[in-house]
Amino acid sequence: MTFSSLFVQMLNGLADASAMFMVAAGLSLIFGVTRIVNFAHGSFYMFGIYIAYTIVGMMGGTGLGFWASVVLAALAVALIGALIEILVLRRIYHAPELFQLLATFAVVLVLKDVALYIWGAEDLFGPRAPGLTGSVEILGRRVPQYDLALICIGPLVLGLLWLALTRTRWGKLIRAATQDREMVGALGINQAWLFTGVFALGSFLAGLGGALQGPRMPANLAMDLEAIGSAFVVVVVGGMGSIPGAFLAALLIAEIKALCIAIGQVELFGMVFSLSKLTLVAEFLVMAFILVVRPWGLLGKPLALSRNVSGVEDPLRPTSKAVRALFIVVIAALVAVPLLAAAFPYLTVLLVEILVAVLFAASLHFIMGPGGMHSFGHAAYFGLGAYGAALLFKSVGLPMEAALMLAPLVAAIGALVFGWFCVRLSGVYLAMLTLAFAQIVWSIIYQWDAFTGGSNGLVGIWPAAWLSSPVAYYYLTLVMCVAGVWLLRRALFSPFGYAMRAGRDSPLRADSIGIDVKQVQWMAFVVAGMFCGLAGSLFAFSKGSISPEAISVSRSIDGLVMVLLGGVQTLAGPIVGASVFTWLHDTIARETEYWRAILGLAVLALVLAFPLGIVGFLRTVFQRGDKHDGGTPGTKPVTVTVTDPAALREAV
Repeated sequence: MTFSSLFVQMLNGLADASAMFMVAAGLSLIFGVTRIVNFAHGSFYMFGIYIAYTIVGMMGGTGLGFWASVVLAALAVALIGALIEILVLRRIYHAPELFQLLATFAVVLVLKDVALYIWGAEDLFGPRAPGLTGSVEILGRRVPQYDLALICIGPLVLGLLWLALTRTRWGKLIRAATQDREMVGALGINQAWLFTGVFALGSFLAGLGGALQGPRMPANLAMDLEAIGSAFVVVVVGGMGSIPGAFLAALLIAEIKALCIAIGQVELFGMVFSLSKLTLVAEFLVMAFILVVRPWGLLGKPLALSRNVSGVEDPLRPTSKAVRALFIVVIAALVAVPLLAAAFPYLTVLLVEILVAVLFAASLHFIMGPGGMHSFGHAAYFGLGAYGAALLFKSVGLPMEAALMLAPLVAAIGALVFGWFCVRLSGVYLAMLTLAFAQIVWSIIYQWDAFTGGSNGLVGIWPAAWLSSPVAYYYLTLVMCVAGVWLLRRALFSPFGYAMRAGRDSPLRADSIGIDVKQVQWMAFVVAGMFCGLAGSLFAFSKGSISPEAISVSRSIDGLVMVLLGGVQTLAGPIVGASVFTWLHDTIARETEYWRAILGLAVLALVLAFPLGIVGFLRTVFQRGDKHDGGTPGTKPVTVTVTDPAALREAV
C-alpha cells in the first residue's frame, strides 16, 4: 500500500460519505420529529435513482438536463413521501410506534413491486453527468471528477440544512418537535402539517441521494434494503435526530471502509486476514462499538419521553376455559391434517413452514412483549440454530436427532454473548445493536467458505430415515412447536416471567424490591435465543439445505411483522400473526409476480383495521361485549376490601 493509493481511497470514501449522509439526514429528521422508524426510507432512495433515470431519458443528459432531472426526481420523491404520510401514517400516529414500523414495511413491499412494474427487473444504467465524465490525476492516481463533485455536494447540503433548521421559523419548530413534540402541539402548532412537511423534506433528501448515484451505479430493486441498512447505522452512530452527527458518522464509516480496501490483506501471527472483506460488516462493527461505549451516539442525546403513549397493559391472566378448548380443537385438527395428504400433498409442507414461523415468532414475542425489548436481529439465533444443526450433522457426524437437539444450545450461547451487551440499552438503540450483531453473524457465515459453505450454503441436511416422509417430519415439527410454545408460555407465568414483566413495566420499582432487571432480561435473551435456534434447526432439516438468507435482515423483519400483525400485547398474537403472514406469503407468491405489493396492501389493511393486531382487536371486542354482561370473560366479579391485606395481595 502506497500513500497515493491510500489517499485516493480516502477520497472515494468521502464521495460515499456524501451519498450516505443525504439518505441518513432525511431518516434522522423523520425519526427526530415523528418518532417513526421509517423502513420505507430506502425505497425513497431507490425511487430517486429510478425517477432520475426516467427524467434524464426524457430531457436528455446534456447541459442542465441532468441536474434538472436530479432536482425534479428529488421533488417527485418528496411528493410521494408526503402522500404516504397523509394517506397511511397520519391514520396511525396514535398507534404504538412498532405498528407504525409495520406500516412502513408494508409500504416497502408495495413500492418495490411498483418499481418492478414500471422499470422491470433488469439493472438500468444512467448517463454520466455532463462536464464531469473524465478524471483528475492526484498523486499519480486517477480520481473521477464526479466523485470530487459529490465530495463538495455533501457539505453543501449539510450547510443548507443547518441554515434551514437554525435561521427559519419552520426549522425552529422542527428542532422544538424533536425535543418535545407534545408541547409543540399544546402551543397551538398544527402537528399534522408539521409532520407532513418533515416527512416530505426527509423523502426529498433520500430521493436526492439516490438521484445523485445514477452516474456511479445502476438502478436496481435491491437498493432499498441496502440503503436503509446503511442509513439506520449512520443515524444511530451519529445520534438519533442529530444532522451533524449523521454527517460525522457517515464520514467515519465511509473512511473506515475505504481504509479496509486500501490496506487489503494483513498478516498477524502467521495468519493472513483480508480486511477488504470487512466492508460487508464494517458499519455494523462500528455501530456495535459506539453503542456499547456511548449508547446515544456520537452527538446524540437521550430520547425525550413521549407523553403520547398507549395505555398500561393489562396483567396476563390464565387462559379461559373457552380459549383452552379452542386450542385443543386446533391441535386436534393439526393432528388430523395428514389424513388429507393424499388429496393435498403440499399441505403438510406448508404447515411445517407455518409451525417453524410460529416458534420463531413466539420466541421473538417472548422478549418483545413481556420483556419489552425490541429486536431487529432475531434472525441471528435462527441462523445459529440452523447452521449449528447442519454443521453438527455434516462436519461432526452426529445423528440427525442429536444435531437437532444440540443446535438450540449453539443459538443460546450466541444469545448469551450478545444479550450481555444488548440489555444495557433500550428502545431503538437496543434494537439496532441486535441488528448489528445479526449482521456480524451473517458476514461470518457468508464469507467463511471453508466452514459454512459461504454464499452457497450447506446441502444434504436430511432427516433420519424414520422421519424422511413429509408426514413423519410434520408430526415431529408439530410436537416440537407445541412443546416450545407451551414452555415459553409456562415461563411467563413462573416467578421468572413475573420478574421479567416487572422489569418492563417499572425498572425502578423492580430494582427496589430486589429484582436484578438486567440479569433477568439477559436470561430472557438466552431463553428466546434457544427456542429460536430450535426453529432454525427444524427449518434446516425440513429444507435439506441452509444458506445465508436464513440469517438475513429480511427474516428478522418478517419476525417483527408476524408478532406485530398478531398483537404484541397478547400471548396468542405471535401464533396467529405467524400463521396469517406465512399463509399469505405462500399463497400470494404462487399466484402472481407482484406478490409483494398484494402482501403489502394486505398487511397495510390489517394494520389500519387492527392497530392493536388481530388478536388484540378480537380481545378488545370480547372485552367490550363482556362489559355489557358485567364481567371479564371466563371470570366472576370479585370484591376485595382494603382492610384485608392478604386478600388484596392475592387479588393483585
